[in-house]
Amino acid sequence: MPRSISKRSVRHLSYLLPILMVTGCSQTAHKDQLSDTGSSKFSVFTRGSNDKTEKPAAKEHATIWDRMLSLYALPETDNARIDREINWYLKNPEYLSRVQQRAEPYLYFILNEIEAKKIPGEMALLPVIESAFRPDAQSPAQASGLWQFIPPTGRLYGLKQNSWYDGRRDVVESTQAATTFLKQLSESFNNDWLLALASYNAGKGNIKNAVDRNNYRGLPTDFWSLDLNNETSTYVPRLLAIAKIFANPQKYNVNLHKFPNEPYFELVDIKSQIDLGKAAEMAQTTTDDLFKLNPGFSRWSTDPTGPHRLLIPVNKADSFKEKLADLPHHERVQWKHHTVSGRDNLNSIAKKHNTSVEEIKQVNHLDDDTVAQGKTLLIPTSYQSLKGEAVESMASASTTQQPSKQTYNVKKGDTLGEIADRFSVDADDLKAWNKLGKKAALKPGQALVIKKSGAITVASTAPAFKQVSYTVKSGDSLAEVAKKFNVDVSDLRKWNSLAKNHSNPKPGAKLKITVEAHHASS
Repeated sequence: MPRSISKRSVRHLSYLLPILMVTGCSQTAHKDQLSDTGSSKFSVFTRGSNDKTEKPAAKEHATIWDRMLSLYALPETDNARIDREINWYLKNPEYLSRVQQRAEPYLYFILNEIEAKKIPGEMALLPVIESAFRPDAQSPAQASGLWQFIPPTGRLYGLKQNSWYDGRRDVVESTQAATTFLKQLSESFNNDWLLALASYNAGKGNIKNAVDRNNYRGLPTDFWSLDLNNETSTYVPRLLAIAKIFANPQKYNVNLHKFPNEPYFELVDIKSQIDLGKAAEMAQTTTDDLFKLNPGFSRWSTDPTGPHRLLIPVNKADSFKEKLADLPHHERVQWKHHTVSGRDNLNSIAKKHNTSVEEIKQVNHLDDDTVAQGKTLLIPTSYQSLKGEAVESMASASTTQQPSKQTYNVKKGDTLGEIADRFSVDADDLKAWNKLGKKAALKPGQALVIKKSGAITVASTAPAFKQVSYTVKSGDSLAEVAKKFNVDVSDLRKWNSLAKNHSNPKPGAKLKITVEAHHASS
């Protein structure tokens, strides 16, 4: 499912603080029924409601880090793999600083979800490993967002995806989905969170197979004893390493940014579609800053079919809501009419009005690129273009300020593979950019060029999930079907709404089964 960005997993040290699992309100990842998980400032509104609920527990700690550490719950572990990851982070203090800065807008809400589902606090740091806390991060395998969901797994967990909006990048939706997924994985492994983490990276089926192999051989079945691929073997230690560092900043001489334990944004019900440039102006912020909180939207306006809500900086939210209430409905999105001439085609019309062919086709319900002369088209016009400003999609606008290249100074012990891993680039590309031979040795202090283009990309081998239909054969039992598809009987019952005392299905019955893509042929 989700997958890792620079794959530096971090382990936590639990020897510090006692576990404080604060009971929160229950959460759901279902659209349009966002649960109230915030304080009076961070209010997630249920649709049609302006009620706000404050969680007193969230206020008990002065900083976000204090609160997160109080929720640490993974066992204390000393392991050379963790130490190796800690050393990498300590050799790259600028990276630790960057991910902290990026995490600031999101951590308060993430911790609300962590508390609500009674998940170890270390899980709040998983986006460090998955995406370096970049909500616009995308992998070559098309994993996207803070938690790196691939398209089919995102849909499996209710994350809407179309040309206007991608719920995998939506901070609220993806966090609710990821924490739900993690909770389910932990339950599949008897609350062994290290195996759950490994499954998040490699897929539940792969980890169960590794456990079964060790069981068969009479070997221990804990994470550290499993024979796993290199990526998953380092994924969990990376999380434990970053958690350990943040728990002991003085020991590791790391400066933690002092983020107050307060909400950064408020979720505002906007009722219907709105131009994001107009919304940014009403919120007295830039479109770039608005996108940091609302990266799920891919165009110049919100999705016509929803979600009809925006995350607004908490100190701007009241003013924004007042302006929104006074905004005439016809000014939410501007429209023009264009009558097609003999020389027109959709490309020329889109260029003239600074929009896209796809948007014109969608708004006017066109099935192809042909359009009859004399036909009048409805053209959506962005607020920015009306003001004479350049118009970009929100997704591209968020990355335009990213440098096309940067320089990294090699530190003692660095390898080419580790550097490529950390910056989410291909090792062969790294060699080509720096004209390095196949067996070139790196030297401490050596300057390497790291190139980037477009949205940040991250490495991903996230397992895909899909639903298949199975026709029950004579003699089949639920246990045999579950074994055939490498799934749990309990999951099989849940997917098909079968009670625990339900007898085996009759031959010819259809069963719905959710499988990892590489198991689909079973």
